[in-house]
This record gives sequence, C-alpha cells and structure tokens, in this order.
Amino acid sequence: MEQSIYYDVQQDIELGACMAKKFFEERGDQSVVKARIIQKYFVAWANIVVGTAKRWGEGKIAYIDLYAGPGRYKDGAASTPLMVLEKAIENERIRDALVALFNDVDENNSNTLKQEIAKLPGIETLKYPPVVNCNEVGKDAEEYFSETQIIPAFTFFDPFGYKGLSLRLVNGVIKDWGCDCVFFFNYNRINAGISNPSVKSHMDALFGEERANQLRIKVNDASPAHRQEMVLEELSNALVEMGGKFVLPFRFKNPEGRLTHHLVFVSKDFKGYEVMKEIMAKESSTEDQGVASFAYSPADETMPFLFELQRPLDDLADMLLHEFAGRTVSMRDIYCEHSVGRPFLSRHYKDVLGKLEAAKKVSVVDPEGKNRRKNSFADRLLVTFF
Repeated sequence: MEQSIYYDVQQDIELGACMAKKFFEERGDQSVVKARIIQKYFVAWANIVVGTAKRWGEGKIAYIDLYAGPGRYKDGAASTPLMVLEKAIENERIRDALVALFNDVDENNSNTLKQEIAKLPGIETLKYPPVVNCNEVGKDAEEYFSETQIIPAFTFFDPFGYKGLSLRLVNGVIKDWGCDCVFFFNYNRINAGISNPSVKSHMDALFGEERANQLRIKVNDASPAHRQEMVLEELSNALVEMGGKFVLPFRFKNPEGRLTHHLVFVSKDFKGYEVMKEIMAKESSTEDQGVASFAYSPADETMPFLFELQRPLDDLADMLLHEFAGRTVSMRDIYCEHSVGRPFLSRHYKDVLGKLEAAKKVSVVDPEGKNRRKNSFADRLLVTFF
C-alpha cells in the first residue's frame, strides 16, 4: 500500500488548493485544536492496534493524509503531518511499525513537506521512510481503497472543500480491521454547493444521490441555523447507513460565533469511538454540568442524531432507569450500549449509577465478590434496574 500511486495528477487545481495556501499562511486557534485532536488520537489508536498487527499480520500500521499541505505554517509551527511523525519517532513500538503516506495536489506543498520531513530530528529511526505523493484525490482513490484490503490505518482528509470527499472513499478507508477516519467537513462550501447544479455530482458523492436530492428540498425554506444542523444530521445518518457505525462530529466556530467547519470521526469499532470522545471532550471550549459541549450548537428533536448529543447530565438517570428497566447489566456494557450518539463519558455513567444506588433505585453487586473501594464504580460491577 505504501508504494502505490492511486491516481494521475490533473493540471487544473480547484479553488480548494488556493484556500489551502491561504490557510497555511498563519496558524489559528482552530488549527491548533484540530491538529491536537488528530495527534492525540493517532497515538492512542497506534498503541491499541500495533500489538495485534504484529501478532497477526506483517506488523505494519499506517497513517494516511491525502491533503497533507506543506508541513509548516508561515510562522514555522508544525502542522498535522509533522506532529504525527514526531509522536511516532518518540515511541519505539510505533516507529518500527508505521507506514506514513502523505499526499497533496499542490506540487510545491508536496516538495516542501518532503523537505520538512527530512529535517525532523530522529526521522531516520522510522523503519519505513514516509512517502509523499502529489496527486489529485478522485475516482481512482475511491477504487483503490474500496477494492484493496489495507493494513490497519488511521486516515485524515482535510480537503478545504468537498472535491474528492465521498461516502465511498470514507467507507474504503474504514472497511478493514483497525481502520478509522477523521475528515474535515467545510460547512460553508458544502452549504453553498447543495443547491448548485454545477457541483451536483460532488454533493451526490458526499451524501448519496437519494439523500442529497431530499436534502435539496428540505433546506429551501430552512433558517440558516436549522439548515446547519440539517446538513450535519443528514451527513451523519449517511455515514451510519454506509457502515460507519460510530460517528462523532466536533464543531468549530469563528470568533463571531458562526459555524465554519467540523471534524467528523468515523469508525466501525466502539473502542475507537470511546477514545475519540474522551479526546474531543477535553478539547471542547465549554461544558454544562460536566458534560462537554463538543462545540455543538443547539439542535432540536426533529434531528435525533444531533439532539441526543445535546443531552444534559440531568437526563441521564431517568434515561437509564427507563431504558434498562428490569435488566441486570455490567457497568461497562451499560456504557457501551447507551453512550453511542450521546455526549456522556464513562465517568458520567459511574457517577450517576452511584447516585442511583445510594437512592436504592438500582442494586449493585461485584461478580468477583471483592470489597468495593469508596467512591469507585468498577466496569465489572453488575447493576440491576428495578
């Protein structure tokens, strides 16, 4: 995989390439947070999958960035590719397994990134030298990832727009074991493109043709705020239907409070979802009752995917009592079953279950018969809901 060329370079570069050049002129707070989320998840993901990859396969894992940029901002700060490689260099298990594949449609960006990678201290300790390609992401990329079984890979798409981003491409990079994806969802450009017939094919590729047609009708009379939520709701539902069982969006706004874009995480495995939720929660700028905002704006009950992600902690106790009534379930299974699509973390469930136990609304036993530590709630504990 690391040596493959998936598609030919085309001469005409879309507006997104111009936006990318402007983007890398200076680093903003949003860029810092975005890169930090990717870097943190890469390290956590790599440490989880590398052991299994070595036991059952060639021992390789991959980081793939198809819109990598030049590697540094104009102020000299490292962007995501270099930050990921720096973390790989620090960890012996990762640096002996990592296959890093970077790509950018802009030849200057690709050449600059190669130079910046070569200057990284310790880069020679990586077992597999990073590969940097200069190609446009298109149908050939879709074909390759859809039809080829890939090694465990964490893939990042940051296209500054929508060209090249499709459900089929996302599905292609998460379909195999150990594969997760995060992509940059530029709401402003996609919002403008939904009703633009000249980019219909791109919108159909992103949402699916039938869903895109329905969305074009729905957004006609929607208010700007409602339209924002509607677009993200339909995207999230499309990803789930495609096979990305676990979807988690993280919202970014500009200094004036207007939505600019999202990072959208997609995985087929609950563990990845759990890890990313913890990371995004810590990177959230606000929280309510100890529940992270994930920077989301309010969503109403007409959009259940986003509405559930707005749940206040006060709702959790009643939800558990209702949904688990008459059942005996371990703390861990309660969390795995109930937390998907909701903002709550493991510690929220433990806190609420402890309060329900104190109020005698549930009973709790340790299946191993061990003495429980005060103010603790182990994952193995069995909870019976009355």
